[in-house]
Amino acid sequence: QVQLVESGGGLVQPGGSLRLSCAASESIFSFNSMGWYRQAPGKQRELVASITSVGITNYADSVKGRFTISGDNAKNTVYLQMNSLKSEDTAVYYCNADVTRRARYMYWGQGTQVTVSS
Repeated sequence: QVQLVESGGGLVQPGGSLRLSCAASESIFSFNSMGWYRQAPGKQRELVASITSVGITNYADSVKGRFTISGDNAKNTVYLQMNSLKSEDTAVYYCNADVTRRARYMYWGQGTQVTVSS
């Protein structure tokens, strides 16, 4: 069972920045990938960004050029640097780990609220 703990959410003004962190309970290098998803009220959960164990990244079109996902294997932590935030980025952000242990599993963190408002 992989435990994921997110931190770094909060209230920020439009145009501001936040950095989210996701600490895993074991080595992230062994995971297929890790990602950040978000869910706004009344909307489906959507992929924001992901990173594979070899560092290949993928971004939603809506955040390209503004958000950056990165990983620190020594700290078992994945980050999401969010710049030039917009009101439409307001959502609960969830960390995800895609792990293969004889079978494939998807693990989720508890979520962290990001609110972009003046």
